Amino acid sequence: MANAVVKLKDAITDVPGIAVGHWTDARAATGCTVILCEDGAVCGVDVRGSAPGSRETDLMRPGNLVQHAHAIVLSGGSAFGLDTASGVMRYLDERGKGFPVRRWRIPIVGAAVLFDLGVGCGRVRPGAEQGYLACRHAGDGRVQQGSVGAGAGATVAKGLGPRAIVKGGVGTASARLGNGAIVGAIMAVNAYGDIVDPQNGAAIAIPRATRGGTARTTLEALQQGRARPAAAGQNTTIGVVATSAALNKEQANKLAQMAQDGLALAIRPAHTMGDGDIVFALATGRDPARRGRQPDVTALGALAAQVVARAIVRGVQQATGIPGAPSVGELAHA
Repeated sequence: MANAVVKLKDAITDVPGIAVGHWTDARAATGCTVILCEDGAVCGVDVRGSAPGSRETDLMRPGNLVQHAHAIVLSGGSAFGLDTASGVMRYLDERGKGFPVRRWRIPIVGAAVLFDLGVGCGRVRPGAEQGYLACRHAGDGRVQQGSVGAGAGATVAKGLGPRAIVKGGVGTASARLGNGAIVGAIMAVNAYGDIVDPQNGAAIAIPRATRGGTARTTLEALQQGRARPAAAGQNTTIGVVATSAALNKEQANKLAQMAQDGLALAIRPAHTMGDGDIVFALATGRDPARRGRQPDVTALGALAAQVVARAIVRGVQQATGIPGAPSVGELAHA
């Protein structure tokens, strides 16, 4: 039936026009994840952490000329990982995608990076070739989650130091509003804070060692003055929220802002001085049933926070441990 509701995959690729690809080096514990919207999507961004590593975020804010992005890259490798965007630009350029300038088309590629140099082999960092390969692997089907792509070397629960960390990862989720609009998110979780169930606050990933004290969680360690500082540039949760709704740039930025609430729901603490938390927003406008109608940005933003929180939890729950950072699944069976 033409009007039948399509069952969701519970992934950001449920949003029409969005494709996702990973490049992973499991041995070096690093990688990158590309979110493609080749035909362009109205873009927005919200930078909430105090130690961000990013590309093209100024361009995505209201008041600036360019309205559409063609891809977002999430990468390990710290600031070195920003090179992945060059490979994504090459991929899009080969397909004639981009912002028209005279006889040229300039692909608009945003990027954000997380620090994973302290695990695996820190001399291996994703670059332009790896960004290109992630595009080659991209598809609009189910999305691999856990210790892949930008989540390959991600870790969480760092309040008691590196010997107590737990493996982070990449997760995705989606949901549909009653009017048919879809909201999806993909998050790479490398947080300083602990991961909690957004429904009841129950701990999912907390530091593995208390070093003889009474603290169990990072929040308790901070309160007792026993926590390790959130070292600048070494923690970050980065991601993309996308919707099929037709938004303008101001609305896309509001969507990114409200989506950041998902970090506060699932990470404690979030947005620290040592985290570079960034959420990009993409609005593809490919929701034909809603054309010509005003989108409900409040409803979209509220739903975005929920799918971001679920994506964060899922990325950690589906991760595979690496030396020095066991997964929550491994700890549960230890």
